[in-house]
Amino acid sequence: MRKITAKAFTGTRAWEALAIETITGNTTVRLHWTDQPYQWHINDGPEVFVVLDGVVHMHTRSDGQERVHRLEVGDIFHAQSGDEHVAHPQGVARILVVEREGSV
Repeated sequence: MRKITAKAFTGTRAWEALAIETITGNTTVRLHWTDQPYQWHINDGPEVFVVLDGVVHMHTRSDGQERVHRLEVGDIFHAQSGDEHVAHPQGVARILVVEREGSV
């Protein structure tokens, strides 16, 4: 057993991750630290994105329209295969991500 304190995790680069667990051989649970946006991408599988510390503006595109969702501590963003999005932390953020290993 172990206790993980999200606020204590600091990476040396944006989107550095602490691997927490791999479930059923291909589902990963990772704690990410970042202070920089990710990249626009289209998911090739489901993703659960939970803000543990900080604020993230999640930009999404659907039917040619872009929206911005403000995610605060405790908020969950659930993306499915084919969803296009990019995360923009507002300062330092720590995020728990559950997804299929190798997914974008």
